[in-house]
Amino acid sequence: MGREDRFEELAASVAGFYQSWVIYLGLELGLFATIRDAGSGGIAPNDVAATAGCRPEPVGAWLRAAHSADLVAFEDGRAHLEEDVVSVLLDDTHPEYLGGQFVAAVVSSLDYAGLAEFFRTGRTIDERPPRFHRAIESVTVQDIAVFFQEGLAQLPELTAALSRGARVLDVACGGGKWLIAIARRFPATELVGVEYEPDSVARAMKHVSDAGLGQRIRIEPRAIPDMPFREQFDLVYIQDALHELPDPVASLKASWAAVARGGRLVVLEWCLPDKPADSQSLQAQLLWGIQIDELYQGTRMLTHAGYVELFASAGVPVPTVIDLLSGATLLVVARPT
Repeated sequence: MGREDRFEELAASVAGFYQSWVIYLGLELGLFATIRDAGSGGIAPNDVAATAGCRPEPVGAWLRAAHSADLVAFEDGRAHLEEDVVSVLLDDTHPEYLGGQFVAAVVSSLDYAGLAEFFRTGRTIDERPPRFHRAIESVTVQDIAVFFQEGLAQLPELTAALSRGARVLDVACGGGKWLIAIARRFPATELVGVEYEPDSVARAMKHVSDAGLGQRIRIEPRAIPDMPFREQFDLVYIQDALHELPDPVASLKASWAAVARGGRLVVLEWCLPDKPADSQSLQAQLLWGIQIDELYQGTRMLTHAGYVELFASAGVPVPTVIDLLSGATLLVVARPT
C-alpha cells in the first residue's frame, strides 16, 4: 500500500472514531429513533432537538456530522433515515444489528484513563462501573438474534426439546434478556438465570418483572462456580460470558454438572482467529480491538483451540464446534441419556 492510500485509510479510521460517538449519541439520546418515527415526511432539525429533549445547537451539529457520514439524509431541510441505517443501528432482531456494539465500544472507552499504564505495569482496572454492564447488555441483543436465527437452525433437536417444554439454565445471565426471549418463544419452558454481578442481578429482576414473567423465570444471585445444580437442566446456556468469568474453568465445570441426562451444554462465543493469516479481516480487527479491552479488565477472549483446552481443563467432554454465518461460534456438549 502506498503512502497516499495508507493516509486515506488511517484518516478514515480517525473519522470513524468520531462517527462512533455520533452513532452512540444518536442511540443514547434517541435522535435516530426520533427521525425514524417521523416517517417519510422527515423532521426539521429544531423538532429533532425538541422531541429528544436536547439543545438545538448541539443537535444541529450532530445532524451535520451524521449527514457527512451518510447516516442521515436531508430533503428540503428535513432529516430522514434510510432503511439500511434503521436495520443496522435500530433493529435489534437481526444478527446484523450493530447499535449495541457502538454503545459498548464508546462506554468502554470511558474507562481508558489507565490503559497506557496497564501496558507498562499490567495493572488492570479495579472494577467496571454499572454503566459498563448496562452497555454490555445492549450487545447481548445481537447475540440473542444470532442464537435464534443461526444457532437454533444448527440444533434442531434442541429446538424440538424447547418446544415440548424444557428446564433451562442461563449462566451469567446479565440483564436477563435471553431468558425473556426464550420464555416468549417457548412458553412451555421453565427458566433459571444465575448472575454474580449485583447491578446486573437488579436489572435482570426488573426486566423479568416488567415482562410479566416472574412466575416462569427465577433469577439467582450467586457466584457461578458455587452453583448447586446437579443434572437438573435440559439446556445450560452460556452466552458470550464464559471468557468474562473470574474462574472460567470452575464455572464451566459447575455448568456441566447442571446438565441433565439427555441435555446439552451450549456455549456461544466470538472466537479470536487461530492464525495470523486469518487476522486481516474486518471481524478480526474488531475482535482484536475488543481483546485489548478484555485484557485491561483482567479477562481474555480465546481462539477455538483455547476454548477446547478450557473444556478439557474443566473435565468436560470435547465440544462439537459449530461456526455460524455471523462469525460467532457454538460449543456444544450433550450428556448421554
